[in-house]
Amino acid sequence: MKNGNVFISGASKGIGKTIAYNFAKNNYTVVGTSRQEFEFDNKLENLIPIKLDVTSRDDIKACFDDLNDRGLLPNILINNAGITSDQLFLRMKDSDWDNVINTNLNGVFNLSKIFIKNMVKNRNGRIINISSISGLMGNPGQVNYSSSKAALNGFTKSLAKELGSRNITVNSVAPGFIETDMTSFLDETAKKNVIETIPLKRLGRPEDVAELVLFLASEEASYITGQTISIDGGLLMYWFLCASLN
Repeated sequence: MKNGNVFISGASKGIGKTIAYNFAKNNYTVVGTSRQEFEFDNKLENLIPIKLDVTSRDDIKACFDDLNDRGLLPNILINNAGITSDQLFLRMKDSDWDNVINTNLNGVFNLSKIFIKNMVKNRNGRIINISSISGLMGNPGQVNYSSSKAALNGFTKSLAKELGSRNITVNSVAPGFIETDMTSFLDETAKKNVIETIPLKRLGRPEDVAELVLFLASEEASYITGQTISIDGGLLMYWFLCASLN
């Protein structure tokens, strides 16, 4: 028996890909997107790859119409698509700012805006936004990225208040250092230094995040909304402690 329809942006690799697989193996029908043509390695029938630019409202409208025709409108929306364009603020180009905000924040607005209407009609839905601890603690060289994720957390709280009476929950998940392409730039020394600041003394795995997202989509999480949940091995707690001692 099918559990529901899931739509996840940025599903071709890393955390998004792992989330997609986790939902598929738990009997959800999963539509996953990427800006480029792609295929899922696992050829499950309930995994559907789609090329989509989340910054293009015309493309999103065409995608919505296609999914509607196929009976695949989601009751679970996972806004995962995100990019970085790191640079110290004094050297940051306008395009570095615009591209990150357009994908990480405007993309969430675009997808949520079009898919929410069906959730409201059915009085049922889950929206899960993939944020970052950078949006909670800031990070040098990431004014654009941290701003987009901090704004996403505010988006989550406000939308949760608007949609709660319609039985729709809205939450965000804020991963710390996870073993993905986004952390592959760390050399062994840098990785060791990062791990020293994490109370659990390891980097996170994409599977750690995927399990939390699966829980937030479940009926067991129906009384959780408007939250930003850090999944970082205790890094944010350590950072707040250090900040309080300085």
